[in-house]
Amino acid sequence: MKQDLRSGLSVLALATALSAVSSVAVQAEEAEAAAVNDLEEIVVTAVPGSASRLQTAVSTSVLRIDKVENFAPRSTAEIFRNIPGIRSESSGGGGNANIAVRGLPISTGGAKFLSLQEDGLPVLQFGDIAFGNADNFLRADNSISKIEAIRGGSASTLAQNSPGGVINFISKTGANEGGSLGVTRGIDFDQTRIDAEYGGRISDTMLFHVGGFYRVGEGPRDAGFNGDNGGQIKANITKEFENGYVRLYLKHLNDRAITYLPMPLLATGTNDSPDFQSVPGFDAKSDTPHTPFLLSNYGLDGDNNFRTGDVRDGIRALTTSVGLEFSFELANDWVITNRGRYADNSGGFISPFPAQIAAASDIAESIGGAGATLAYASGPNAGDAITDPSSLNGNGLAMQIALFDTKVNDFNNFANDLKLTKSIAVENGDLDVTFGYYKSSQNIDMDWIWNSYVFDVDGSNGALLDVIAEDGTAQTVNGLFQYGDPFGGCCTRAYDARYNTDAPYVSLYWATDKLTLDGSLRYTYGDVSGFYAGTQRSQFDVNGDGSISVPEQNVSFVDLANPSPVDYSYDYFTYSFGANYLLTDDAAVFARYSKGASANADRLLFDGNRVLADGSLADESTAVDFVSQVEAGVKYRSADGLTLFVTGFYATTEETNFNLTDQTFTDREYRAFGLELEGAYSLGPVDMTLGATWTDAEITKDNINPELEGNKPRRQADLIYQATVAYNGDNGFMGGTNIVGTTKSYSQFNNDLVMPGFAQVNLFAQYEFTEGLVLSLNVNNLFDTLGVTEIEEGSIAPNSDNYLRARAINGRTTSVSLKYSF
Repeated sequence: MKQDLRSGLSVLALATALSAVSSVAVQAEEAEAAAVNDLEEIVVTAVPGSASRLQTAVSTSVLRIDKVENFAPRSTAEIFRNIPGIRSESSGGGGNANIAVRGLPISTGGAKFLSLQEDGLPVLQFGDIAFGNADNFLRADNSISKIEAIRGGSASTLAQNSPGGVINFISKTGANEGGSLGVTRGIDFDQTRIDAEYGGRISDTMLFHVGGFYRVGEGPRDAGFNGDNGGQIKANITKEFENGYVRLYLKHLNDRAITYLPMPLLATGTNDSPDFQSVPGFDAKSDTPHTPFLLSNYGLDGDNNFRTGDVRDGIRALTTSVGLEFSFELANDWVITNRGRYADNSGGFISPFPAQIAAASDIAESIGGAGATLAYASGPNAGDAITDPSSLNGNGLAMQIALFDTKVNDFNNFANDLKLTKSIAVENGDLDVTFGYYKSSQNIDMDWIWNSYVFDVDGSNGALLDVIAEDGTAQTVNGLFQYGDPFGGCCTRAYDARYNTDAPYVSLYWATDKLTLDGSLRYTYGDVSGFYAGTQRSQFDVNGDGSISVPEQNVSFVDLANPSPVDYSYDYFTYSFGANYLLTDDAAVFARYSKGASANADRLLFDGNRVLADGSLADESTAVDFVSQVEAGVKYRSADGLTLFVTGFYATTEETNFNLTDQTFTDREYRAFGLELEGAYSLGPVDMTLGATWTDAEITKDNINPELEGNKPRRQADLIYQATVAYNGDNGFMGGTNIVGTTKSYSQFNNDLVMPGFAQVNLFAQYEFTEGLVLSLNVNNLFDTLGVTEIEEGSIAPNSDNYLRARAINGRTTSVSLKYSF
């Protein structure tokens, strides 16, 4: 049925991407690596005109790829933590990060108000697709020239679904001939990675670049199997003409990245002053509920046929994309620029989530009734009865595990951004008038096929447990107690929806020697069609052995006989106005007001009260959440190497959403104001950078839980900060430290349980043996800090042992790299 609904879409979209007059502004040719504090650098991401960082009325940051290694990142999300204003929860492993900007909330997951882009186009059209975050399909490697970040401002009108900002990975093009080969090996964790890239000129008018990576290993936590396995290759080729250029992009990503969901954590003390520590037998910094004894998940797929899921897939990302970009100067000072891309995306998400952590005997009786007992279902003790569950693994605990197994059938998307600009000479300056048209489509075709298991709490190859009722009847099969989720049958589902967007826009940009003014307006029309099928339960012989086990007595199916249509549309306007004034050649002030929006995607479908029987919305306003922002700031640089950005901001935000882990809906409004600081200073061989964001945020309206009004959003700290100090010796040595920190925040919206602040210290050093050959050492989380970023529970019982479900940053990991640049 799903194939019939989407027949031929991929072929049509690919043909459109390659033949249409395509998309947005072209990036300038690569320059030599610039300093992080270069205010003369031209920014090309989501800004209304071609201007330097000093002259544009937008908060911008630029990270050069050669500086990123100083952060000792173990994931893309860890790179984002070093951008001022960005709160990136990087405890999820190779993807699945929660990313917020300047107090705009994360009530669920992903990056709802932020667009992650590659070469000026979004990786996915929505940032918070359930189990399909954009960073799941985004990888950083040495094919990147730089990362540009825009917070707030013109991102509301010059990009889609990105009122909070844009983070854009900009590829090398071969403008600077050369390349590099590198190998990185974990010293105290199992991972090996190879990176390679090269680019240059083919002829006087043609240039190219190709690069990529491959890595394999267990990952930074002890999973008991290779959790990371895969890589990507990217390439582009450019043909130059007298009045412009054409560039073709290619990318293939085939990757498996382990992802970590909340796991056991011991909490004592009080809600205001908790003491977090590892559960005996389970290290919160280096262990994971993953186990080599659960590598296959048996059950039914989205078409109710037998299937097997591979837990080693983790975040499975398969992408093949083709992009076309061009820019030409036309007669009478017109310029046409265009960028388009078609991406074929699929994969999946599979990882264990603890639905409950409790005494092992209590877990047994919650499934098998009074008097139920436990036995090992896997491992070296498989089949043995557990006679004393109170001493199991030294902690006496067990877990009900929901194995989140979600198949991404089709995340294909097409985006095209066409822009026509006229430059007009006017009195005292120049006026650029731009007319643009953005067209996109995003498929969201997924099957949710979760199962439920019983695990012990053991960080060293944990075991599955069987539950036996008092009368001797097995309640589980190899640790599985439910074909479906343990939340009452909520989450076996299949849906297939297509999101089409058309967005014409216009911008004006007026620049004099001192003053720049800009204004932009965007109209967005969205159309959504498809179907959604929820859960039904009945008896079924899942494994086909001719008998019905206890778990087979009540099996969750996708209710394909009664699919609900999805058929609605929406439209809205967004706008932005800004001004920048040069006080001197080295100082400027700027201000901006913006009203932006982010459309809701698949999470709307999970509530039958929001999507009616005919597929329309009960309340059309739930299709889009609006964000209004005011910002003003100062930019300064001195002759002795100091640069400083200081920006004040104020934002009001609407949010309609659905939280997967507690199955709750949100309908809220928020207010946030604060101050953002970005600075850099060079003193001889020492370079220093600093970023800090202070935010005061609160819930101003809650239509479902009004008692939460006045509370802070969960996990929103008052202060986040990052700093890097690097020493560049004249003898080939370079080294330094990077610090990323946060003050305390609340675990949940009820504002009871505090998550203490923490600082993560990273160390980096490198030595150039001979020209181009560099040996590097990176230490992530040098002091092995326990930093908790997420807790499912909202409160604890004071002065007693509480077993929470939490995510923490990885403990100390060390890697060594050898890289040759030529």
